Amino acid sequence: MEEVVLRLKELLFPANADIAVLSVGVDIERERVDAQCTMAGAAFPGCGVCPTGVHSSYLRFLADVPSAGRSVVLQLRVRRFRRRNTKCPRRTFVEQIPGLTRKYGQRTERLRSTLTAVGLALVGRVGARLAAVLSMPISRSTVLRLVEALPEPEVSTARVVGVDEYATCKGRRYGTVLVDVETCRPIDLLPDREASSLAAWLAQRPGIEVVCRDRAPFFAEGAAAGAPQAVQVADRWHLWHNLSEAAERGRPAPPLPPSPRSCDPGTRAGARLRKEAVQFTLPTGHSFAERTRAKHATIHALLAAGHSKRSVARQLGMSQNTVQRFSGADRPEGLFDGQWQNRPSVLAEYKPYLDDRWTEGCTNAWKLWEESVPLGYKGSYQRVRAYLHKKRTLPQPVTARPPSPRTVAGWILRLPETLTELEQLQLKTVRTHCPELDALTRHVRSFAVMLTDGQGECLPDWLALRQDDLPSLHTLAAGIDRDRDPVIAGLTLPWNSGVVEGHVNRIKMLTRQMFARAGFALLRKRVLPA
Repeated sequence: MEEVVLRLKELLFPANADIAVLSVGVDIERERVDAQCTMAGAAFPGCGVCPTGVHSSYLRFLADVPSAGRSVVLQLRVRRFRRRNTKCPRRTFVEQIPGLTRKYGQRTERLRSTLTAVGLALVGRVGARLAAVLSMPISRSTVLRLVEALPEPEVSTARVVGVDEYATCKGRRYGTVLVDVETCRPIDLLPDREASSLAAWLAQRPGIEVVCRDRAPFFAEGAAAGAPQAVQVADRWHLWHNLSEAAERGRPAPPLPPSPRSCDPGTRAGARLRKEAVQFTLPTGHSFAERTRAKHATIHALLAAGHSKRSVARQLGMSQNTVQRFSGADRPEGLFDGQWQNRPSVLAEYKPYLDDRWTEGCTNAWKLWEESVPLGYKGSYQRVRAYLHKKRTLPQPVTARPPSPRTVAGWILRLPETLTELEQLQLKTVRTHCPELDALTRHVRSFAVMLTDGQGECLPDWLALRQDDLPSLHTLAAGIDRDRDPVIAGLTLPWNSGVVEGHVNRIKMLTRQMFARAGFALLRKRVLPA
């Protein structure tokens, strides 16, 4: 019997040698463990002097970590000790078992730490639901109280600090997160993004040598005021992102001018082109077109018979929005005006190449089809032949739609070796027809070389782009010139704010998990490491 009791003690209380297990009771949902403390005495909490006598004892009922899917209740007998010193205002006290109990506690310390970990991960209702599944019933308010009872995280020292903003309510409330770039761990959170708050935080830590930031003015002012000895480093990703936005704002590829004769409204060809532009007939014999005509006829027949739109939707198993859309169209072709002709063709992205070859004098459809296949074209020869036939017969030359500014910016910003052969030909055509885009491509690619090779000393020469007629880059160049030293450091030193952006995304996830209702104190304890 003694061996069984010792075995239970080792299983239930492996870290507490001063506890004796008296009995264990088990039912379907709960386990009850009777135990008592076997220490000879206890030190007085105030002065540490051991008392000489036991005043009384009583039972404490503490919830413990579950076992085999059952909740565990620890029925612990504790002693109240008497102090014989009459000068002390406190005459008695109750013993506490280190690592197991605390004053006024209703749970053991190991259960408390487990629930606190659940609260840090999930908080609120979600944490309470998970704890109930794990046989640790608890209310959502208690979960929050356990997390709020944690001590304030200690702010560690760092040599390289990353600074960025996070949003607790996008567009209204912002805060500041500070991260140790060397260890990739968050250091502290500030409740706002004011320059004065950042300056005060940096001024209390004179050991900071490098501050990684984006190009926001309040972070630049705060870093300059609070840590004048530190080197400010502008983040490379933000520089490239700003350059990509400026490139996208560049001039679009100029379209070819239309023929005056084809645009003349008095000519027969001009009238035919206008009619084709404003009217589109749904093709006959197409399965999808036939189904659309059948639905249109059925819906209008039911409405003409006196049924309501809600009744029609219920009978045909459609949504009311679909019935509303069909009922508003007098004919089925009206449902597809502009939709079919805007559907991209297999030949769409190869039309610029065909136009260039046509301009060069090559009008053989078979030869052009053979040249398009190595470029990735997977369509038929008939499509190429039909497209060239239109170019021969129409009074206005058929030209491809010029690429959008976003598409051209994508070609410019990507590595040249990652572009397909067709994309390289299209970019070459755009650069040939638009000198501004050609200059923009040269400047963007020279900046990319500076960024990837760490050639920050070449930045002053790159800023000479303001001599060119590139309004989209002039604003960017002026902003970089005002922040020249941090940008040169960002293009030269190995530090960046990538790890800070990762923690900003983590804060965003935590904020959404708490439905943006958490206060700053709770958010800070969840973000910073314990």
